[in-house]
Amino acid sequence: MDKTQILVVDDDVAISRLLSANLKARGYDVITVVCGEEALQVVEKELVDLIILDIMMPGINGVEVCRRIREWSKVPIIILSARGDEKDKVKCLELGADDYLTKPFGIAELMARVKTAFRHSDAARVAPVQSAFSCGDLEINFAMRRVTLAGTEVKLTPTEYSLLQQLAANPDKVLTHTMLLQRVWGEQYFDEKEYLRVFVGRVRKKIEADPENPRYIITIPGVGYRFAVNSASDDAVAVKPAH
Repeated sequence: MDKTQILVVDDDVAISRLLSANLKARGYDVITVVCGEEALQVVEKELVDLIILDIMMPGINGVEVCRRIREWSKVPIIILSARGDEKDKVKCLELGADDYLTKPFGIAELMARVKTAFRHSDAARVAPVQSAFSCGDLEINFAMRRVTLAGTEVKLTPTEYSLLQQLAANPDKVLTHTMLLQRVWGEQYFDEKEYLRVFVGRVRKKIEADPENPRYIITIPGVGYRFAVNSASDDAVAVKPAH
């Protein structure tokens, strides 16, 4: 079986070498490049399983690389940045990044986040207890990891799918911020409410006719979110058990 392949994009050679050595020591194949142009070329030609992407680079910066990749690919992306400004973090997450880590960072923390990103990808391929769910025009085939809206497939990243899966698998139940953060991202993300807000916004843009007035994912102020079934339509729900 081919090894998992990770693309490291950073113009700081010392950081690239450090990341490459630690990733290879854990059994990953690693490709390193120093600019956005090279990163885009690699992603077009190679089967990359994860991208670790620096923001501050000459030429095409990391933010633009993330935006372009998300136009056609769902590969997990972890952003590295020397800037810890919350606006930068939110912007990257809204563009499609799966995680954001501020420099300087610990190798153990980065490796934990790499595992989390792959866990999302793996979990997205695993069917929950029910194999299919439908509500109004929205249909989720958990077994096939396929989401459609009015018959048209909705393209979700692994993290977006994991979030939607958690909500839809618990229809009309309120899931708290902490519960969703720990189930989707992991124990260490229990206080990252900004992550949750951004990703809920991303999912809403893809499944809601009016994201500002959502029909499916309802905010419970100060508590969490609920996937609304009864408010969608009278005959909305069809849940099939897995065989």
